[in-house]
Amino acid sequence: MPDGVTMDTNQNAERHPLDRTLGENRSLAALLPIMAVVLIAFLVIGLALPVLPLHVHQGLGLSAFVVGLVTGSQFAASLISRVWSGRYADTRGAKPAVVAGLLTAGAAGLLYLLSLRFVGAPLVSVNILLLGRALLGGAESFIITGAVNWGLARVGSQSAGRVIAWMGMALFAALALGAPFGTALYAVGGFAAVAGATVLVPLMTVVLVAPLSPVPAQRGARPALRQVAGAVWMPGLGSALSSIGFGAIIAFSSLLSAERGWSPVWLAFSAFAVALVAARLVLGHVPDRWGGARVALVCVLIEAVGLALIWLAPSRALAAAGAAFTGFGYSLVYPGLGVEAVRRAPPQSRGVVMGAYTACLDVALGFGSPALGLIAGRAGLGSVFIASTLAVLGAAAVALRLLVAGSPGKQQP
Repeated sequence: MPDGVTMDTNQNAERHPLDRTLGENRSLAALLPIMAVVLIAFLVIGLALPVLPLHVHQGLGLSAFVVGLVTGSQFAASLISRVWSGRYADTRGAKPAVVAGLLTAGAAGLLYLLSLRFVGAPLVSVNILLLGRALLGGAESFIITGAVNWGLARVGSQSAGRVIAWMGMALFAALALGAPFGTALYAVGGFAAVAGATVLVPLMTVVLVAPLSPVPAQRGARPALRQVAGAVWMPGLGSALSSIGFGAIIAFSSLLSAERGWSPVWLAFSAFAVALVAARLVLGHVPDRWGGARVALVCVLIEAVGLALIWLAPSRALAAAGAAFTGFGYSLVYPGLGVEAVRRAPPQSRGVVMGAYTACLDVALGFGSPALGLIAGRAGLGSVFIASTLAVLGAAAVALRLLVAGSPGKQQP
């Protein structure tokens, strides 16, 4: 199946069910090794997510704003490196991009360890931690951009929604697994144990990547960044708004649980991640079949309901249910709008397109998390989730506009 060939959504929907099943099985076989790499690599992020706010807020004694700053700094760094990582994957190949990201992630773990030498000087320690988070953000950019580009090259861009959804499924499965493991490591060995794992896990993953077959870089003239931005900005805006809810979950759900005495503190995040993974596993093909904008519109409304439920929750069970609704809704917003972005750009720029599209998520998390921290400091942790609900509803307007405008159906030459 040649790269760059797209299929109209209706044509895809009209395929015989047996053909669709065989196609999905072939896609899974082609993507599974890359998904395994993403799963293991992103454990390093999942390990730190539930305990990093506790380390900064309780261990170093710093404010909720600094918690948001430290959490968001990874995504701000990812933002800066997205287009670079996309160009690297387009010109050097997807596999070298993934390997570069893994090595950088190991270096981030070394900075985590170094920050612990200065816990007696919290400002020094947190600045070293910020640098480590920045390196990890760049690493994440290279790993996920390279992995998605690798997957698109293997199965074709007509399955863009499935590739984005399944790579994201592996990513969030890693986050869901990493949350309890990270909490357990933190309980046994403190943040030092988490930092040590952040060094070792990426280096072990390089061994898994080594035997995988690379794919050649796409040939052809590279479009100007302005052309790429024109294809991506509207789907990217919707992705950014919907990702504010994701940022609220990863930065503040554990703090909200600790404040209200809900145990374990990682329950809401894991409920979010498990629901997201399950939805992508079962429904990952839906944006390709029914249209990205249509699916995103429905799912973003579900996400908003989940965030509002967390805001209103009187118990950990209801908060976990709200987090699950949020994860289920968010699960197909990102790949749905990603389909709209990929189908508006030429195949030789898949890496840059996905880098630019994902950069919109980084904008939301890199700047949205500190902003939510300011809201939490002024109005309490619960207010974070109603503010996120309102932001996420803005994504519904974007999806509706894309739906009314219609999908281009075929890529531009």
